Amino acid sequence: MSVVSEPALASAGAPVRRGSGYLRFAATRVAGSLGSLAFLLVLNFFLFRVLPGDPARTLGRGRFTTQEQLDAFNAAYGLDQPMLQQFVTYLRTTLHGDLGISLKYRVPVTELIADRIGPTLLLVGTSTVLAAVIGIWLGVHSAWRHGSRFDRFATGSSLTLYSMPEWWLGLLLIVVLAVGVGPVPGLFPTGGLHSVDVDVWSFAGVLDTAWHLVLPVATLTLAYLADYAMVMRSSLLDEIGADYLTTARATGLREAQVRNRHAVRNALLPTTTVVALNIGFIVTGAITVETVFSIPGLGLLATEALSVPDYWVLQGTFLVSATAVIGLNLVANLVYGLLDPRVRA
Repeated sequence: MSVVSEPALASAGAPVRRGSGYLRFAATRVAGSLGSLAFLLVLNFFLFRVLPGDPARTLGRGRFTTQEQLDAFNAAYGLDQPMLQQFVTYLRTTLHGDLGISLKYRVPVTELIADRIGPTLLLVGTSTVLAAVIGIWLGVHSAWRHGSRFDRFATGSSLTLYSMPEWWLGLLLIVVLAVGVGPVPGLFPTGGLHSVDVDVWSFAGVLDTAWHLVLPVATLTLAYLADYAMVMRSSLLDEIGADYLTTARATGLREAQVRNRHAVRNALLPTTTVVALNIGFIVTGAITVETVFSIPGLGLLATEALSVPDYWVLQGTFLVSATAVIGLNLVANLVYGLLDPRVRA
């Protein structure tokens, strides 16, 4: 029996189900994401078990003077079980939405994450939006004026900021704009999310929180400008010499209209993936920035948990952040497949 290809059917006038191609593409991407989640569950358990340190001795701080006391602590948290049994218990409880009890705080990890995820979303979410908007704008104008003074300045400065460690850039902003140097007075708070004597939900509290977030948001925004600017610049440079732009100019469109209506729209496709992936990293939190500015988010929570080590908190924060990255990467791939049919091939 002969097999007729899809192009042959199309040439013969037979209808081709275009939606089936996208469904296969989407099913492949979903299956890959599920495989990544399965690997993540395994990695999430064993990754933090190799950390040095004994939780019982760290949290006991000398109070557990006998072996019986240490054994009782380990039994209470299941740390005396064989590793395989701990892993099976971890899988069962995690799939039921139970992330365990924090060794350090003695409260459910889900409650800790729920309390800390808000500041992280506010901090990194705001900086991601600002970095994306400003970075895309820089990339568009740098590519359209390729080789100009603006292009050299924007590219050089954004890459310089990108090469700086986030914690070092944050400390530099604290020294200059929070503490003050010479004639420059300290204008912003050195850390924290809001003042202790302010009602967070009042209008004054909102302004106070925004004032506290200026420096940490500026740190992350400046650090990730190049992430968007360089991708947008490279994508637009690939489009500048395309024939459809020459055709658009021939119709009498102004240069700005050619750029915005035609070139930028096509060049935005690769940037869509970068934006989606960075949004996924929102729940990860900028660990170093939250630590430098004492922002009580997931990043600072993970840093505190590392000192114990608090296995359940580390597992919970890593699971939430990595799941968000995988999920939003899946969304980016599905959207990309809709926007560009070539990806589905």
